[in-house]
Amino acid sequence: MSSMQMINTDKLPRHIAIIMDGNGRWAQEKGENRLFGHFHGVESVRSVVEGAAEIGIQYLTLYAFSTENWDRPATEVQGLMELLVSTIRKEVPTLNKNNIQLQVIGDTSMLPLNAIAELKEAIRETQANTGLRLVMALSYSSRWEIIQAVKSIGVAVESGQLSSAAITQQVFEEHLTTAGIPDPELMIRTSGEFRVSNFLLYQLAYAELYFTETLWPDFRKEHLYEAIVDFQRRERRFGKTGEQLKAEDL
Repeated sequence: MSSMQMINTDKLPRHIAIIMDGNGRWAQEKGENRLFGHFHGVESVRSVVEGAAEIGIQYLTLYAFSTENWDRPATEVQGLMELLVSTIRKEVPTLNKNNIQLQVIGDTSMLPLNAIAELKEAIRETQANTGLRLVMALSYSSRWEIIQAVKSIGVAVESGQLSSAAITQQVFEEHLTTAGIPDPELMIRTSGEFRVSNFLLYQLAYAELYFTETLWPDFRKEHLYEAIVDFQRRERRFGKTGEQLKAEDL
């Protein structure tokens, strides 16, 4: 039985987030430069997005480029930006064909102007789609996001639009870049690293974490399905006891 056949489609995680790690190591193992790995990682993105859409996942967030990645060698960053622009341009027709809506979170003001233009156009062209919502985290940092939310709330308090007593969890979440998006229930990281790397720190509070040795360019929809099967075998208690959960199911 395949992993896809083992999935209970009535208990799918509504939102899956993925840290796509291992492109550089994959390339180096093959005696190539790091950009070779990033180029082949695009095939993994296509496969995983297709797989998520096929089984009915509602939200898929991919950590594509962090604010820390700007510190990488200039040639790699430039190559990544060129790859980003060309990929977006090519993939929009496929996104529309599969009813997928694109959204971006992160400090996109740091991106090259042509990348910003391509992103805006892709978001505009896919905004009417009602299927999978594909969220790309670009020039993203969770600490940056949290600071921006605090600043935004501070401005609202200073202007008298909001009182400090009225600041709740819901208010805070409305000021995050993920406002309107449910928290991830499953977070996957490839390449065997065991950390979240400044990714959705607030939103991952109760996410199930899944780590795989598979390097990102080798990751395909079948690996995604394996992660979902693992997720569905877990007991998610949210602070309650197992006995309480069993009683609620009766």
